[in-house]
Amino acid sequence: MKVKVGDNVKILAGKDKGKEGKVIKTLRKDNKVVVEGINMVKKHVKPRGMNEVGSIIDVEAPIHVSNVKVEVKDAKVKKSAKKEKKAS
Repeated sequence: MKVKVGDNVKILAGKDKGKEGKVIKTLRKDNKVVVEGINMVKKHVKPRGMNEVGSIIDVEAPIHVSNVKVEVKDAKVKKSAKKEKKAS
């Protein structure tokens, strides 16, 4: 998997197509990643104690690694560096 924690990625498919976010967690066994603020789902939480109340919270769900693309911020800088190396 070429995606690592901390990488900025762009979503290529799904309900959040076109959005960008930062990778929080990678699930290598399942080939999935969790992206901050992307693929949000509702999770129902039961009350555990006598005085607690159940609730519905928003949680990031994993998205398959084939549906994300690593974004390079300084693409122009890297291309110009490659041209300079070839010219030398």
